[in-house]
Amino acid sequence: MTKDLFLEIGTEEIPAKFMPGALTQLENTTKAKLAELRIMHGEIRAVGTPRRLAVIVKQVAEKQADKHSENKGPSVKIAFGEDGAPTKAALGFARGQGVDVSALVVKDGYVYAIVHEVGRSVAELLPGLFTDIVNNLSFPKSMRWGDFDMRFVRPIRWIVALFGNQVVPFTLPGVTAGNVTRGHRFLGQAEVQVNSVEDYFARLTENFVMVDQDVRRRVIREQIETLAVSHGGTANIDEDLLEEVVYLVEYPTALCGNFEDKYLSLPPEAIITPMREHQRYFPVTGKDGKLLPMFITVRNGGSEHIDIVRHGNERVLKARLADARFFFEEDQKMPLAERVEKLKTVVFQESLGTIYDKVLRLERLSTAVGKMLDVSQDELDIVNRGAHLSKADLVTGMVYEFTELQGVMGREYALLSGEQPAVAEAIFEHYLPRFAGDKLPQSTSGRLISIADKMDNIVATFSRGLIPTGSQDPYALRRQALGIVNILIDAKYSISLTSLTSHAMDLLGIADNGQRMKLTTDIQEFFRLRIKNVLSDENLRYDMIDAVLAAGVDDIYDTWLRAKAMALEGGTIAMQKAVQALVRVGNLAKNAVSETIDVNLFSTDAEHALYKAYLEARAAIERFTAEKNYQAVLSIVAGLASPIDAFFGAVMVMVEDTAVKNNRLALLKAISGLSAHTADLTKIVTM
Repeated sequence: MTKDLFLEIGTEEIPAKFMPGALTQLENTTKAKLAELRIMHGEIRAVGTPRRLAVIVKQVAEKQADKHSENKGPSVKIAFGEDGAPTKAALGFARGQGVDVSALVVKDGYVYAIVHEVGRSVAELLPGLFTDIVNNLSFPKSMRWGDFDMRFVRPIRWIVALFGNQVVPFTLPGVTAGNVTRGHRFLGQAEVQVNSVEDYFARLTENFVMVDQDVRRRVIREQIETLAVSHGGTANIDEDLLEEVVYLVEYPTALCGNFEDKYLSLPPEAIITPMREHQRYFPVTGKDGKLLPMFITVRNGGSEHIDIVRHGNERVLKARLADARFFFEEDQKMPLAERVEKLKTVVFQESLGTIYDKVLRLERLSTAVGKMLDVSQDELDIVNRGAHLSKADLVTGMVYEFTELQGVMGREYALLSGEQPAVAEAIFEHYLPRFAGDKLPQSTSGRLISIADKMDNIVATFSRGLIPTGSQDPYALRRQALGIVNILIDAKYSISLTSLTSHAMDLLGIADNGQRMKLTTDIQEFFRLRIKNVLSDENLRYDMIDAVLAAGVDDIYDTWLRAKAMALEGGTIAMQKAVQALVRVGNLAKNAVSETIDVNLFSTDAEHALYKAYLEARAAIERFTAEKNYQAVLSIVAGLASPIDAFFGAVMVMVEDTAVKNNRLALLKAISGLSAHTADLTKIVTM
């Protein structure tokens, strides 16, 4: 027989951003704890609202699975004395295993304890199981309440724990498990009795709680879309905002509000940002894609007194938009270029000067990157102007009030100040990408300034010893390094990472050779890990990734091209044979004492044939490497398998004649280095 298992942890409102991770963790922890206790079960699912975390386990066995194990102990020599009597080692082992020493079994020179543990009733284990589950949940921030030592994301107010229709008795500080949950804080009953999992969902629905987050998400989306269409528009549903709203409400009701047309004169982002980031509103656009003077928000409750709620939301947004309009008008009284001087009053990082100092570095570093790529002088002029103005909007009223608009307002104010459109776009694009999945800069000037800005941040922060560790990355350097990687790949830019780092260190005034060497090494490794993540996301095999990265990561785009070639060629039968041959070549080549190959010392046709194949391959590889055609390079290397095998079949390398031996080793060493720039093929795992 089986029963459903249910646990609900009722709390004060949990921050929305904590909820997805908490539910995943609750589900995984429950699964792990059940496995530890050998409790068989069916599907596990976690659900939740801002005031509750719940997990349902279907078809839970009523009895633990029996445990039969054969545990290895000390060797027979240690377990028994010369007279055959058990030693202290045997007695201690038997005692630890819970068996009599006479029950120990001898096998393969060791003693074993055969342990058979009869499964206990699951009902007896559940109080401890539930306690462990709750205590093992962790959160980005936890708190204590009252006089209790327990820490949790928010104070726990009630617990529902059921096995079938029976309450599982256990206690946590200040609360005892029962079968009473709570409905919606304002619309539902303060106490709602539940007797089963099915009863739980039905009773909460009656009390204005949609406990299943997937149901809430679907309902919210449908309500927003329907409401927008009914007003002649289309809802602009940001998925991250939708996810946040899902965990802000227990009983969603969408409503539509309006604002005055005069605010539409603001840049669209200046309207959307206060809506989305500050008020959790969804903007609405018309058939022409332009904003309509309306918004949609989601109430945590029903439709009663909806007009009052709408009016309140409209008043709040009106105040926000009025502020935005004021700042927008005031900011225009000073051209953007005149604000650059004010950046001298804004600190960049401790001991690293001001944002103005950073701007001067950006002008020079982005220009240096442009010269590495042979960018035209006209484009360099745009880069230089864009870098000069890139941070000027940080001292505007609009960006000071709405920091999310940095770059966006820089572009707007640059256009209003009469700057070239290309310069304005570069100001906006240099912040891209701002988050995972964000778009990449597409203009040359935007790409160059973005690379320079991010590299300056990375080198500057590393120079202070603030290298990201574990989950700690307060300056978002991982995101910025990943941004550089993706920009270089997307734009097909071949740039030396070492040179870029060196230029950044020069501009930061880092002169100490010891520090420069360490910084270069640390930054190279930092980027290597970012590239590895990118390649892993492309589902490239781990051994192929290791092979490509072993050949170097100084040119990130080049590394990407080599990885793509490896994905195509690395798994072929020909490459598998080549890898086996090259591993043997590499093992012998380690003994080489010279790189000079003397054809006059060849004494077999196999030597001449391999040398000829080597020369032809080297010439072709040099040509294809220059063209970055690494698929062709790998194909040529794979073709060497046959002459290598023939060589080993006909020639003894380690002969007594030292000159002949060294000559053959020199040939093998030359062959082993053919693919060195493309990949270390010896790291490929052969099937």
